[in-house]
Amino acid sequence: MFTGIVQTTGRIVAVEPLGFGRRLTIEAPALGLDDVQVGDSIAVNGACMTVTGRQAERFSIDVSAESLSKTAGLDTMGEVNLERAMRVGERLDGHIVSGHVDGTGTIHAMEPVGESWSFVVDAPMDLARYLAYKGSVAVNGVSLTINRVEDVAAGTAPACCRIWINLIPHTIEVTALRNLRPGDRVNLEVDMIARYLERMLPAALRG
Repeated sequence: MFTGIVQTTGRIVAVEPLGFGRRLTIEAPALGLDDVQVGDSIAVNGACMTVTGRQAERFSIDVSAESLSKTAGLDTMGEVNLERAMRVGERLDGHIVSGHVDGTGTIHAMEPVGESWSFVVDAPMDLARYLAYKGSVAVNGVSLTINRVEDVAAGTAPACCRIWINLIPHTIEVTALRNLRPGDRVNLEVDMIARYLERMLPAALRG
């Protein structure tokens, strides 16, 4: 389990073919890898991955073809958000994040507003029922609060659920969200509680 509070950023420095998947080497000197072991879980841009190898300042992960088809940013070199799995008893500063990506969204806009940034993401319509005003969402592994939500009908582009998020300067400074531009794809994970409620409510209404 994770919190969505990114501990540091790292950089994918090598991408190797691995059957239908990929083996990634990630350089992360600030993550603190001294006690990281093969088999540990690390969220990479919000996707829970298993460490398959470790060096002094680098670790490797194997990404399956299934994971590649359901995520963004795990098939090319560049900066990524990193978070080690939380320990029982640690403070939960963000929200409960499983590291299981629910879908990918597209950056609609990213514009400065005063000292902050307005961050607008178009999410797939099948995630719309989980996205609510003042609700939580993880974008590339970063726990964020939705400030506005609007279902957009299909037109020149497919229908989507558009969410508005405010990024404070600290978030821009310490995460790889600063590198995003309109049109970029991002990994989305909806709030776990909302997912369970959606499953439970129909049964409760049926009595």
